[in-house]
Amino acid sequence: MRRRTPTTSLALALVATLTTASLAGTASAAPAPALAPAPAPAVAALAAPDVSLSNIQAHLTQFSSIASSNGGNRRSGSAGYTASVDYVKSRLQAAGYTISEQYCTTCTYPGNNLIAEWPKGPSDQVVMFGAHLDGVAAGPGINDNASGSSVLLENALVLAAQNPTMTKRVRFAWWNGEEQGLQGSKYYVNQLSSTQRGYIKGYYNFDMVGSPNGGYFINRITSATAAPLKAYWDSLGISPEENTEGQGRSDDYSFANVGIQTSGYAAGASYTKSSAQAAKWGGTAGAAYDGCYHRSCDNSSNINTTIVNRAADGVAYAIWQLAVGGGTPSNDFSVSVSPTSGSVARGGSTTATVSTATTAGSAQTVALSAGGAPSGVSVSFSPSSVTSGGSVTMTVTASASATTGTFTLTVTGTGSATRTASYTLTVTGGSGGCTGGQLIGNSSFESGTTPWTASSGVITNSSSQAARTGSYKAWLNGYGTSRTDTLSQPVTLPAGCASYTFSFWLHIDTAETTGSIAYDKLTVQVGSTTLATYSNLNKAAGYTQRTFNLAGYAGQTVTLKWTGVEDSSLQTSFVVDDVTLQVG
Repeated sequence: MRRRTPTTSLALALVATLTTASLAGTASAAPAPALAPAPAPAVAALAAPDVSLSNIQAHLTQFSSIASSNGGNRRSGSAGYTASVDYVKSRLQAAGYTISEQYCTTCTYPGNNLIAEWPKGPSDQVVMFGAHLDGVAAGPGINDNASGSSVLLENALVLAAQNPTMTKRVRFAWWNGEEQGLQGSKYYVNQLSSTQRGYIKGYYNFDMVGSPNGGYFINRITSATAAPLKAYWDSLGISPEENTEGQGRSDDYSFANVGIQTSGYAAGASYTKSSAQAAKWGGTAGAAYDGCYHRSCDNSSNINTTIVNRAADGVAYAIWQLAVGGGTPSNDFSVSVSPTSGSVARGGSTTATVSTATTAGSAQTVALSAGGAPSGVSVSFSPSSVTSGGSVTMTVTASASATTGTFTLTVTGTGSATRTASYTLTVTGGSGGCTGGQLIGNSSFESGTTPWTASSGVITNSSSQAARTGSYKAWLNGYGTSRTDTLSQPVTLPAGCASYTFSFWLHIDTAETTGSIAYDKLTVQVGSTTLATYSNLNKAAGYTQRTFNLAGYAGQTVTLKWTGVEDSSLQTSFVVDDVTLQVG
């Protein structure tokens, strides 16, 4: 997804109003007819196939390798972008697609849009699915947007392999120049005649569908065009929301501006996850959906595989609902776990409820199983099978010698298809195993630098920024030039404690004047996991306490790390003091 600029922000309200009017039919050019609402999952024409997550991950790995071999990025106009086009093209040609490459002469970095059409179904009834293939120069662009590109590529390959009877023509597109202002998709729609635009009955966009702290967002969620995407996620109990962050910032906007109905999935970029969203979807409240947005760390580890998998299967469902015909109603179901995480001490047990729902056709028998449990942990279901629409009790039992730590269990329901859900399990050391106390050494920075590791000058008693207590603090950035500062300390969390509270006080002072753009950022991590991202937008007059629960890391040695990144002008100071990790 492209970065929102101040000029774009000022224009968005007016453009959104004009777009809404166009889509409502009040603009001078009549919009293409909207897709009729998709039938509910229970009356699907044919059950959509389960798109392979491992195949999508293989595409992501390939895009990562392409970036590594071509200067670390896949920016439009670069060798990395050309290699990305070649990779997608070769897979689609082998699958039997009709391929065209459209050279965007007006793009900042002229290059090819890649268009692939499955040559079946009426050519004047087109459903189109698109994702931008380019990234930014700062990194390999794996979530933004190899994730959307890979989801569409694998769906295209699945459609070709299934080769069903088609009621509409399916067209896929991978865009050039999105990061420079939606240039490739804009060029494409501008080259279409009014008749050709009328053939397109809906355009679906997929931009950043694997954000590591992501959510479940749908473009124009209440529209008829969005109905099949929403129906699939509703069947999983996800409760998706409107994609407000992405409005006007990705390639669906180019289609909406010429009257073509649009929708799509997204998982979020630099906006922060709310407490309510974290409660229903998991993840970290107060942290960005993607802390590596437009950064070098947007690599192959910057992907939430659960969200990617659900997006891919939702795309397949939409294709089958909108464009695949023939056959009789088939049976399908979903599986969910509540709560989605839990903790068990050695020698103890915990329970959760596994629920099933009939999502297509008739109810069926679903057998339950679980994988991913560590040594010494067993998982059982009572009963072991259920008719879809019913629920069972899952019991997780840990032996006295069970491996401690945090693990992801995969709960699998097997019937006419295989459906899965994830459960995060934390195994602790059991009663009497907790050695409580405050674990951070030199927590107020008053005793030199040990045991901290920090960039030069970060731990300081400079009077230019006041400490919260004492004289010393950790002052990251504040130079008004391009600079990265770090602060870290390793810590071992004992197993078997009831609470693990990580806390620090943060003061943010900035000379930036914007109220909407995060130019300078501070990322807080435990190990490789981002707990929160702060920026110049979080400036405040004094210190604010930031608190996190680290119970998921019980029994592990991890590194707590702060990374401050400042751009080339207008300073932002991130001042940290009084860091504690209290267990007990």
